[in-house]
Amino acid sequence: MEKQFDLITVGRACIDLNAVEYNRPMEDTMTFAKYVGGSPVNIAIGTSKLGMKVGFIGKVSNDQHGRFIKKYMADVGINTDHTIFDQEGHTSGMVFTEIKSPQECSILMYRENVADLYLRPEEIQEDYIKKTKKILISGTALAGSPSREAVFQVVKYARKHNVEILFELDYRYPTWKSDAETSIYYSLMAEMADVVIGTRDEFDKLENKQGENNETVAYLFQYRPKLIVIKHGVKGSYAYTKDGQIIDGKVYKSNVLKTFGAGDSYASAFLYALSHGKSIEVALKFGAAAAAIVVSKHSSSEAMPTVAAIEALIKEQDK
Repeated sequence: MEKQFDLITVGRACIDLNAVEYNRPMEDTMTFAKYVGGSPVNIAIGTSKLGMKVGFIGKVSNDQHGRFIKKYMADVGINTDHTIFDQEGHTSGMVFTEIKSPQECSILMYRENVADLYLRPEEIQEDYIKKTKKILISGTALAGSPSREAVFQVVKYARKHNVEILFELDYRYPTWKSDAETSIYYSLMAEMADVVIGTRDEFDKLENKQGENNETVAYLFQYRPKLIVIKHGVKGSYAYTKDGQIIDGKVYKSNVLKTFGAGDSYASAFLYALSHGKSIEVALKFGAAAAAIVVSKHSSSEAMPTVAAIEALIKEQDK
C-alpha cells in the first residue's frame, strides 16, 4: 500500500510565550512573543520543514488560540484533518519561558483543563493511521484520561497495519499526579514501541529510579523496542540497537540563547535522517546539529532548521 504520510504525531498542542526580554527573571519580564508549541507539534513542524509528509492527531481549544495552532500547522504543510476542535470548553495549554542567561532558562507551564488531554478513543480514525509509515506518541498524551486511552487506540491500529511506533518521552511534571503514575504508563508505552527517545532524566521517570543506560536498555530490549536513544544534554547522546550496537553521538557548538526546544529539533532531524536511509551515526549528527541551531534562536517551532542548514553545520564542525 502506498503511504500518504511519512509520519503522524500524536498529543500535546499548546501556546508558547517566550520572553522577549533576556537576562531577567520572569517576575520582571513584561513582553513575550507567541509561538505554537508542544513537543509532538514541534516535531511535526520540524519534520515537515525537512520535507517529510506529516500529519497531526490531537485536540485544540475551540477559540482563537486553537485556531492559531491549527492554521500555523496547516501553513507549514502539516495535514490537520484530524486536529480536532474541542466542543466542551477546554482550553489551550500555556507555556511561559524565562531566559535569565543561556545557562539559566526555565518554563512556567499551565496544564489545567487542557483540550489535548480530552482526545477520545472514538475520535481516532483507523483509516488515517494506516496511511502513515510511522506514528510518534508524545509522553504527555498519557498523563490523563481520555487522552491515554486514545493513545492506546492509536497503537492498536498502528500494530494492525504494521506502522512503526515511535515513543518520545516528553516528560512535563505539571501534567502528572505522581512519579509512580508516570512510570506505569511510560513503561507500558515504551514496551510496545519500536523506537524510544528521551533524556536520561526522562528514562529515570520511566523506571521510577535513578538508573544507568545499560540497565535501561537491558530492560526495554526484553520487549518490542529495536532502537533506544538516550540523551545526556551537553554530554551528547547514545543510541542502542537490539543487536548490541552502541553509537556515541557528539555535540555541536552553538551560540546558545536558551535551552528549550533542543529535544524536539533533535527528534525531528534524527527521524528525518533515519527515514532517508542514513546510518544511526549520521542520524545522531543530524539530531545534534538541529538542536544546536534551535537553541541559538528565540523560538522552538519557527526555528526548526532546513536540511541545508543542518548539513552546513555538520560540515563546518566536522572538519
